[in-house]
Amino acid sequence: MSIVADRIKRIKLSPSVAARAIIAELREQGRRIIDLTIGEPDFSTPEHIRQAATAAMNRGETKYPPAQGTVALRKAAGVHLLEATGVEYPASRIIVSTGAKQVIFNGLAATLNDGDEVLIPAPFWVSYPDMVLVNGGVPVAVETSPATGYKVTPDALERAITPRTKWLMMNAPSNPTGSVYTADELRGLADVLKRHPHVWLMTDDIYARLNFTGEPTVHPLQVAPELAARTLVVNGVSKAYAMTGWRIGYGAGPDELIKAMAILQSQSTSGASSVSQAAALEALSGPQDCVAEFAKVFRERRDLAIAELSGAPGLDIVVPQGAFYVFPDCSGLLGKKTPAGDVIATDTDLTHYLLREAGVAVIDGHAYGAPGTFRLSFAASLDDIRQGCSAIREACAKLA
Repeated sequence: MSIVADRIKRIKLSPSVAARAIIAELREQGRRIIDLTIGEPDFSTPEHIRQAATAAMNRGETKYPPAQGTVALRKAAGVHLLEATGVEYPASRIIVSTGAKQVIFNGLAATLNDGDEVLIPAPFWVSYPDMVLVNGGVPVAVETSPATGYKVTPDALERAITPRTKWLMMNAPSNPTGSVYTADELRGLADVLKRHPHVWLMTDDIYARLNFTGEPTVHPLQVAPELAARTLVVNGVSKAYAMTGWRIGYGAGPDELIKAMAILQSQSTSGASSVSQAAALEALSGPQDCVAEFAKVFRERRDLAIAELSGAPGLDIVVPQGAFYVFPDCSGLLGKKTPAGDVIATDTDLTHYLLREAGVAVIDGHAYGAPGTFRLSFAASLDDIRQGCSAIREACAKLA
């Protein structure tokens, strides 16, 4: 009999973690591999944020922090939340966790009963379904299409809701598509949620400040503030401030929900790193020039990636409006043969071919709930983007 619990057997290793293992093995064999799988900024954490962490250590702020997060950081998060959502959250209704991922996990763990359904627009971040499964829920993919910019429509949402639906999870700008919703599009979705008061809304806003449209990202609560009573807002400092390794995220919602999440956290990880919280406080309350600069650089990289891939036969690309990923539809290449005579039957076959033939690592779209696609990250140097996308274009042209 296996020691491993059944609920753990239902989930799988993160595809990005698996990809890194393969990349490391190939590099040990002497292959030059351009890694376009990475979902994190390649910038260093800004100097003023690192200095704040050092100052905190020198002041002796290295003890156990409050399980729910320091009051100073929760207040600073509240300021950003007010600007982003139009809703005022007191510190008591905000929780700080070890990354936005833990906020999401705690939110699901604190609310899901066995069999509760969670609606997840597809394509989706690979971790969403597994986090639902491990907490006893049922992930339900809500299909989108390139024709709508990979955004869920009110009709699709309406059809997906059942009496067992507990949550709708939204992520915009999206990983992996870079989709950004307009105010009108969000109003349409909010109208559906208003007709179904048993459905809660979880917004993963981790990429909200990496928006290339020239306008701030519109939040669902800005167009439907009445939904705040059943919404968990999730954000953090990892993407906008290049602080992935600091592991700080925060969530805001109704009192009952945040208290339940705080109880759960107090009996699992307890409080997030005190030094990391001091750094996050400086990130949120200090100079914000770095955020605009990072977004500008990512937009330039996006434009380069799109330009290099535009001539690739068999690829259809919806230009991402935010985040740092391109998500090509590669269904036009399925069924074709490689120069060695192998058939490209799936998107996974294509990613393996690109790794072998072009020396470029990307992640298959099947992992994101969208077979016939793949994800490419442009959180890489201009040289790697130029060379990697050019190699992909040439490899696609060799398929017949």
